[in-house]
Amino acid sequence: MKKHSLILAVLWICSISFCYSQSSTTEIKEDFKPSSKNQPGKEYPQVNSQGYARFRVEAPKAQSVNVSLGLGGQGGTDLTKDADGVWTGTTAGPMDEGFHYYHLTIDGGVFNDPGAKNYYGSTRWESGIEIPAHDQEFYALKDVPHGNVQQILFPSPSTNTSRRAFVYTPPGYSQESEKRYPVLYLQHGWGEDETAWSNQGHANLIMDNLIAEGKVEPFLIVMTYGMTNEIKFGGLRDFKIEPFQTVLVDELIPYVDANFRTLSDRDHRAMGGLSMGGMETHRITLNKPEVFSRYALLSGGIYTPEELNDSLKPDLIFISAGSKENPDRVKNAVSALQDAGYQAVSFVSEGTAHEFQTWRRSLYELAPMLFQTK
Repeated sequence: MKKHSLILAVLWICSISFCYSQSSTTEIKEDFKPSSKNQPGKEYPQVNSQGYARFRVEAPKAQSVNVSLGLGGQGGTDLTKDADGVWTGTTAGPMDEGFHYYHLTIDGGVFNDPGAKNYYGSTRWESGIEIPAHDQEFYALKDVPHGNVQQILFPSPSTNTSRRAFVYTPPGYSQESEKRYPVLYLQHGWGEDETAWSNQGHANLIMDNLIAEGKVEPFLIVMTYGMTNEIKFGGLRDFKIEPFQTVLVDELIPYVDANFRTLSDRDHRAMGGLSMGGMETHRITLNKPEVFSRYALLSGGIYTPEELNDSLKPDLIFISAGSKENPDRVKNAVSALQDAGYQAVSFVSEGTAHEFQTWRRSLYELAPMLFQTK
């Protein structure tokens, strides 16, 4: 477990470092457009066709303005002040495709960009920016039947409170009276919460589009807070899974099964998560193999045949990462699982690191195979 915790700590470090794509010697194209994550009517931040981002902040009395990009906001781009007190600047290189957190540091104080929408990450609401991806159609909002993402509040005796979760139900769920569905319990990463997979990950749109194309058998997705954010950097080995495991297995799952039309057996229940949510998935599925039959780790570690030998055999193990993470480790782990007789699949997102484009693509690959007919 210590080795697994060290690996996840390294992934955290990756997640808080903002890495540009490989530097280009070509001239920056002046075809900048407002980011799709901007507040209504706001022109900045902007992105261009090469993946560069440009920022503009009105702060006439400020002495310094920096844009810190990535989960945790390390490093960033210094902005330059003009005669009117407007600060502007462009990233040093093109950014990876997809979604990125960022915030402003103005004279040492941390602020969100008033031009951008906010998303919960780094244990706070951060500004967000979207670099258009070449494959963005799979999570685009299209004219297809849409499912519903609804908030639920479920009782939690173990924490002496009501807790929140979001449940995705597929198109047509509310019109049907008898059909029952499999369920994926899908976890966010460190610094995030139960809003991440819908807001940053577009899990609902990914599912809507796959269902409309006939590529996936519909299932429910349940997203709840993984109780991760009290852990500080360097303290991962001290994280105790038991409190969240109790909330998930003993409280949330029975509530969902009682209030939604689920197929409430192991064969129709999966668990997956990104980053630290993958670590939680790893621990809980090993502790409770009688509860879940399908496991998914998205930039969240690996399974080995040795640790699975004494467990009920899962029907599917899916392990993914970005090509800028450690893809060989994922591929080698899946190869070892396959050699040991497990149904295991690896996926590598090309050109991405420990970020939401990796996890969007991972869900897109995972969903069609998750509950396919045996």
